[in-house]
Amino acid sequence: MATILCPLPDKDFDTTEVAVPWKLLREAGHHVVFATERADVKPECDPLLISGVIFGALGAEPEPKAFYAEMSESEELKKPIKWSEIDKEKFDALLLPGGHAPGMRQYLGSEELQKVIADFWKTEKPVAAICHGVLPLARARVLSGKKTTCLPKYMERTAYMITAWKLGRYYRTYDAYVEDEVKASLANAETDFVRGPRALTSRGTREDDSPAFVVEDGNYVSSRWPGDAYLFAKKLIARL
Repeated sequence: MATILCPLPDKDFDTTEVAVPWKLLREAGHHVVFATERADVKPECDPLLISGVIFGALGAEPEPKAFYAEMSESEELKKPIKWSEIDKEKFDALLLPGGHAPGMRQYLGSEELQKVIADFWKTEKPVAAICHGVLPLARARVLSGKKTTCLPKYMERTAYMITAWKLGRYYRTYDAYVEDEVKASLANAETDFVRGPRALTSRGTREDDSPAFVVEDGNYVSSRWPGDAYLFAKKLIARL
């Protein structure tokens, strides 16, 4: 059994990008340890991904929502550890999920967490990051020389454009697009950033990975968005 570290903000993480890997890792016999800044509250996902972002659409699919409901009752989510208490020697892999709502900035912008991530990266144990979860790696300056993907600019822009009239900057976590910031952290963005095939609606499932996309480079696995979560989790599990 492997033990996987999964840092989270107190609120607003992506439902699918946490619950799907959690569920598949547990089914494979592994243990996930969640970590938050202060460990004084049970972390919660972005509520709009449960209810539906706009007109009941653009949220998580039914199965990931069911996984999240199960995860919410788990002891590991109810009792996270503090970022300051993370001991890299106790973990076999690092899982960095994404999310775009405002509460994610606590996690995406934490210099304390970036130092933890940089320290873990040096162990060469498996690291898996999806969507906005690639940003902490870019900000920790560890991606130079690695091939990676992340939330593509066209996805982030499209989601913002179709919802801004009602939700404002809900889909624009920062002024810079995720793709632009990640590419700026790479030694050679032209060769090392892999955007993947265009996708806006088709999502991978437990049974069908054909719509999903993952970039693998040694110990590192990255994906673009919740539609990749099942394949992303399978690739992490393969490394364990």
